[in-house]
Amino acid sequence: MEQYLLVICIFLPLLGAFLLPAVGKRKAKLRNQMALFLVAATFLCSTFLLPALHSGSPLFLHFELPLGLSFGFYADALAVFMALAASLVATVIVLYSFGYIKEEADQNEYYMMVCLFIGAMMGLVFSTNLIFIYMFWEISAICCWRLIGFYREATTIRRANKAFIITVAGALVMLLGFIGLYGETGTFDLAAMKGIAIPSWVVVLVLFGILSKSATFPLHSWLPDAGVAPTPVSSLLHAAVLVKIGVYVYMRMFVATLQIDEVFTVAVPALAAVSALVSAGAALRANDLKRVVAYSTISQLAFILLGLASGNEIGVVGGMLYILMHSVAKGGLFLCLGIVEHNVGTKDLTKMGGLYRTMPLTAIAFLFCAFSIMGIPPFGGFFAKYLVIAGIVAEGKVLLASFFIIGAVLTVLYLTRLFVKVFLGEATFPQVKEGTPLMVGSALFLAVLSAVLGIGIRVPSGLAALIGRGM
Repeated sequence: MEQYLLVICIFLPLLGAFLLPAVGKRKAKLRNQMALFLVAATFLCSTFLLPALHSGSPLFLHFELPLGLSFGFYADALAVFMALAASLVATVIVLYSFGYIKEEADQNEYYMMVCLFIGAMMGLVFSTNLIFIYMFWEISAICCWRLIGFYREATTIRRANKAFIITVAGALVMLLGFIGLYGETGTFDLAAMKGIAIPSWVVVLVLFGILSKSATFPLHSWLPDAGVAPTPVSSLLHAAVLVKIGVYVYMRMFVATLQIDEVFTVAVPALAAVSALVSAGAALRANDLKRVVAYSTISQLAFILLGLASGNEIGVVGGMLYILMHSVAKGGLFLCLGIVEHNVGTKDLTKMGGLYRTMPLTAIAFLFCAFSIMGIPPFGGFFAKYLVIAGIVAEGKVLLASFFIIGAVLTVLYLTRLFVKVFLGEATFPQVKEGTPLMVGSALFLAVLSAVLGIGIRVPSGLAALIGRGM
């Protein structure tokens, strides 16, 4: 039964996405409901895979292809964890979209690309073959390109092209690394590469693709520019799917499967430290709502990369928890800011203020999500951030940990500045009201979930611990 669930997780959103435009031409409401069903069903199927993991029996499907090739799907703790985090937040984002883009054109393409995006994510996290990982990686790039350029204005098209060029160029370099890995091992199957040591030049090529997709300095500039997309798309890119793909592949290849030179346990965290501080500094100076949160994403991804590259179980568990907590809280932040932008009509912080008087629920939801990203207990982000820094300290890299502590302080500063500028002070838009019940409810759900995941930290940390033990 679980094997069928694994196939459904991948192919239901992947193939179902192509039916949405046809359904939408006949009845828009049915298309919306179908899009929600595709993503929600993916989340439920991922949840039903959990019992097999706790019984110690990960699912593995293997298919032979002509010319000696093969591919397979593997549902271990790492893959299921990523699938759950992505599909959960994506379900809320689709629900939120019902209110946000109900007046927009091209909704058929929008919902198609969103569901295809989720299908590509599922295919990538469950695939064991590098060629299929690359294929799903590129499908996500196409979806990203179309969604960032959704409004089809000159600026949005230019920035969508920029994101596409950087991420696809990075993927092509990564593909060279995959080919080099095939030359070293004679296979594209990750399951057959467990414990194999690989040359540093292969690692560098693959890392180039990972860093471009996860918007790590110096390949980060496309992500702040992607703020021209509709807010639900920004939430998908920053929280649920796109930028998490890179850190997942890092974890899958360089932590859970292959052996790499120890120099990368220093180089990758050092690069992450630079990325965290540079982007946090940029967030402090930005006055565009989405650019502030985009730079925050770049900074928080550096914390995830630090945990995964730490080389010990504490850091890896922290990094995996960080993926979940950041997905939920950052998704909520974007949904809150989408309500603000939608109702106020501007993204300029200098023109805002006092919105807590007319939008109290959005203000509370924003504050809860911000607390989690800041690392304020008992929110989920606190435990993730603590374990990541504890992991790197356990390796004796105290100086490196101090840079990330500075980054954590900067996170508190720029998110506090954002909240004060938008919600406190003199009311500049006294006529503005809350968003639609569906939009506000979606943001509040993720805000409350950020707190619940912290209070009930034993549940997600148990699954994350399974990943750590499988290193």
